[in-house]
Amino acid sequence: MIEFDVELDASGLLCPLPLLRLKRALAEMASGEVVRVIATDPAAHLDIGVYIDQAGHCLIELVRHSDAQVFYIKKNGLPRVFKSRML
Repeated sequence: MIEFDVELDASGLLCPLPLLRLKRALAEMASGEVVRVIATDPAAHLDIGVYIDQAGHCLIELVRHSDAQVFYIKKNGLPRVFKSRML
């Protein structure tokens, strides 16, 4: 289990809303903190992935469930390194 500092539940929201909420959450977090994002929009990984790469944050892990995606993102972390697994 990955420890996180902030949880963002974007369930039921369509893109770009999960991304916009993530940006707002990250703006209020300290460097090194981890946010857990739950998104049900199947395309969320596209917007969030591009943003993380461009902004220099670190995707620690992406867990794909049948009905949701759970992202663990470290603010201003090291270059993008992540594991993806299917549950």
